Amino acid sequence: MITSSQRAFLKSLAHSLDPVVMVGKNGITENVIQETENSLKAHELIKGKVLETALMTAGETLSALAEATCAEPVQAIGNKFVLYRENPEIPKEKRIQLPKKK
Repeated sequence: MITSSQRAFLKSLAHSLDPVVMVGKNGITENVIQETENSLKAHELIKGKVLETALMTAGETLSALAEATCAEPVQAIGNKFVLYRENPEIPKEKRIQLPKKK
């Protein structure tokens, strides 16, 4: 579980990211979950977008994908969402260094 200060830090990092996961009218399919898994493994922090044709909101999508991938939901705003999951396989110097918990 991440703290509110860590969440704020991740939001600031995510601001400049482009969406890498797109959720359309078919909702959260196995392909979307796999794409999310692969992106989280490679980047730890990812941004996704819910297309206008989707039947879900960004918040619903964020919750469902966070549960399916064991990731931390960071933010859902408008039609975009942000997920985070630490990957210990990434070299330490390239990992996202979260602020310490108080």
